[in-house]
Amino acid sequence: MREVKDFTNLDYLQHGNMRQQAAYWLLTRYEVMEKLAPFHPLLAGTIPLEIDIAQSDLDIVCCWADKSVFIETVNRQFDTFPSFVIKEKIVGKHLSVVANFRLGSFEIELFGQELPSQRQAAYRHMLIENRLLLQYGEAFRQKVVQLKRQGYKTEPAFAKLLGLKGDPYETLLLLEQEIFGL
Repeated sequence: MREVKDFTNLDYLQHGNMRQQAAYWLLTRYEVMEKLAPFHPLLAGTIPLEIDIAQSDLDIVCCWADKSVFIETVNRQFDTFPSFVIKEKIVGKHLSVVANFRLGSFEIELFGQELPSQRQAAYRHMLIENRLLLQYGEAFRQKVVQLKRQGYKTEPAFAKLLGLKGDPYETLLLLEQEIFGL
């Protein structure tokens, strides 16, 4: 795994592994980020970190100021794609809008909250996980992937390998202060 300094710019995907290059091509061809630009979209999750498995989707976090405008935009831009579904739910005490659909060979999940994209848990988790992968190296990365293939979600896999107790999603965020000095 190579170090990515700026996950806000998708250019790093062009020079990544085959799956990252395919994701870049697809997101670029369908102008996904451009269509979501008013909502400050950021790609998060396992594909940027090269810990994805065959079933991994492309997670895109977005920030909305007006939920109805976000829903209208997502419907207008993506509702013709296969398996499109959109719903509202509470995630981490925040009202969230989640849309899923298929785009080429990828499942896409658009995740919007009234919270800046860079402050959303999924993006923060990815930055923390990136630091841990860089710190612990390739053998650790392979163990994460192996646990994911066994059915673990990403954050629980990291928590298991690091011996973290409690809710893995919350516990991982507690490492943010230690890792980044926040």
